[in-house]
Amino acid sequence: MIVGLTGQTGAGKSTVSDYLRENGVVVIDADKIAREVVETGSACIADIALEFGCEYINMDGTLNRKKMARTVFNDKEKLKKLNNLMFPYIIDSIRRELKRLREQQEGIIVLDAPTLFESGADRECDRVVSVTADVQSRKERIIRRDKLTEEEADERIQAQHDEEYYKSRSWQVLENNGSIDELKNQTSVLLSKLEAEMEAGNSSEAQQ
Repeated sequence: MIVGLTGQTGAGKSTVSDYLRENGVVVIDADKIAREVVETGSACIADIALEFGCEYINMDGTLNRKKMARTVFNDKEKLKKLNNLMFPYIIDSIRRELKRLREQQEGIIVLDAPTLFESGADRECDRVVSVTADVQSRKERIIRRDKLTEEEADERIQAQHDEEYYKSRSWQVLENNGSIDELKNQTSVLLSKLEAEMEAGNSSEAQQ
């Protein structure tokens, strides 16, 4: 079973992902894949340089993330252009990794992807789970986590979709407006549901 895991920045998706991994679930980290596709000499880096200019590429050939972030978080059209360049490379890598894991007959595979819907990666998933939280909680968390100013935190939040966007597209939603332990408890219940669904699916296949 392929489970897409997504959510807003600061909502607590990483806590959920870490808990699942600690409990034996295989997790594909789309953020890690996104970093790999812009490594020095990659085709994606060449595309970004052509579209945005060489000033967005560091001397060692890697992406200047800070400069790019300042640009795209203030301009939705430029963010869309960057995503349109990167998503095909990311999806291709995700598909290769999913194929490899399927061949190993892993049970539940979680695809942890902040831009699961925007990239179209949700189409690779059997179930989608979103993590949401109220704006103030998210803002406080990303200021602490990323050492941002309030203005920078607001820009990141405004660049993302609201809660309803995620809720309307998800099989399950974990609302993280409380403690980490409360979120872990929700995740434990979620894992039990997923395991039960997978077991029911396997039983159904066996009977056919």
